[in-house]
Amino acid sequence: MKKIVVILGIMLIVISCKKKELPVVFTTYDETSEIAEQQNHEIKRMQLKLIQSNYLDMNEVFKPFENELAYFSEEDYNNLMPYIIEQDIPSIQESVVKGILSYEEIVLFYLYRIRKFESNNQLALHSIISLNPSVIQEAREKDKNRPYDTSYSLYGLPILLKDNINTKGMPTTAGAFALKENKNTDDAFIVQKLKESGALILGKANLSEWAYYFCSGCPVGYSAIGGQTLNPYGRKIFETGGSSAGSGVSVAANYAVAAVGTETSGSILSPSSKNSVVGLKPTVGLLSRTGIIPISSTLDTPGPMTKNVIDNAIFLAAMTGEDSRDLATKGNNMNIDYLKNLSKSTLKGKRFGIVKQLLSDSIYSIAVHKIREAGAEIIEFDPPKIGLEGFRTLLNVDMKNDLPHYLKNDADKSISVTSVQDVIDLNLQDSLKRAPYGQQLFDGIVSDTTSITSFKTIKQNLHENGVTFFKKPMDSLNLDAVLSINNYHAGFAAVAKYPCLTVPMGYQNSGEPISLTFIAKPFQEQKLLQMGYAFEQISKIRKQPKDY
Repeated sequence: MKKIVVILGIMLIVISCKKKELPVVFTTYDETSEIAEQQNHEIKRMQLKLIQSNYLDMNEVFKPFENELAYFSEEDYNNLMPYIIEQDIPSIQESVVKGILSYEEIVLFYLYRIRKFESNNQLALHSIISLNPSVIQEAREKDKNRPYDTSYSLYGLPILLKDNINTKGMPTTAGAFALKENKNTDDAFIVQKLKESGALILGKANLSEWAYYFCSGCPVGYSAIGGQTLNPYGRKIFETGGSSAGSGVSVAANYAVAAVGTETSGSILSPSSKNSVVGLKPTVGLLSRTGIIPISSTLDTPGPMTKNVIDNAIFLAAMTGEDSRDLATKGNNMNIDYLKNLSKSTLKGKRFGIVKQLLSDSIYSIAVHKIREAGAEIIEFDPPKIGLEGFRTLLNVDMKNDLPHYLKNDADKSISVTSVQDVIDLNLQDSLKRAPYGQQLFDGIVSDTTSITSFKTIKQNLHENGVTFFKKPMDSLNLDAVLSINNYHAGFAAVAKYPCLTVPMGYQNSGEPISLTFIAKPFQEQKLLQMGYAFEQISKIRKQPKDY
């Protein structure tokens, strides 16, 4: 007993001797000249109208952590950095087991890092919308109750969620003014699963507002609540990809161990590719959508975004499970071990379909050459000439029905909007702040008069076209996967409901990231992860953004 008292006394002396750090204040600035410069950008979508949020006060977001961060110094941050930055989940967990790290220290590290960059107006990426006010206390509990084996688990590790995923105690806004006060919700099903696995929800990541089905031709990664997300590999130069922009940027900038994105068509693949991270768009129905603000119940799916493939496999496993409220998951509680034999994965003997037109991209061509050298068979082909007529109609009709369902059943009861039209009307009361780029796609949803019969036909035709686009060459050529670039074939994969895994492939001369995307048949995520892991090992291409 006397020994415990002495130890506690020493700890108190050490804490009391720590120098209190000066407070860090987030300040706004006049961005007029910055915006003027952006009007010369060669990409029209990058001709920004604003960068900072009109609604978000990061001083308020960080207020719950003031005391703990006051005693966490730059020295502490630098001492922990080698054990956290760019490290995979098993490595971080090993450092915890060895006593080098605690879960509380990991959380403090990420909070400090986010504040360090986001409070600097020359470096801020605007990828964070909110933080979990109780995350430090939750981390302490994880430290007290750490199980014997955490090697390949999310236990105690802080992750970010795209801000269209319901989480208790935090707002879920979809980046929209209309959902600014959407605070009192239950956890989405996948959030329940993540918490069951021991993961810590660090906060919410910015996104393209309403998952980029809101304005037409507007910047990706912009939302009224979060402002303009920026790419760490080329701030204000490269696009972030969307709509899971904040998730991709945050993982790339090491703001969390990993993040959840959502995809309807390209919304995980694009930001993962643009930010040089690994992104998995699972088969529709593998992961639940309950409690996630929708575009399309036909095509929507969440998915993991990570710095490497092994973390992606760990993350995917933590989210799977049959959800009685999402019929698409019925029978999909398959308990697949996505880590099984992952480290032994090889490309030898695998048959990959290569889209001939893509070989004009030198980085893609080099990647294909590496894969061939690793023992894979490369089969060049021309995909069937098939269109995706009616794609926008599918999204219009689904969102017209699915959003009211979410607002009625899963949103905070105080939210006044009940339909797409209500959101349009609310935004028109102050459109310069609430919808500076317009709301053309929402207008299109309201004006769409497609009949139920026509909708069923469009939906069926799109699915058949998507399946034909991939299945025909896959079957006739006996392919394990088709290799694409970034989100080039995301629309076809979406309507076919085929899973895709994108893995960093290289960097263009400008420094902009580019990724290799593996596309396989439904529920072949384990196979995708194995092929992605094997490619990752022979390429080892991912680089940390130099300013972050």
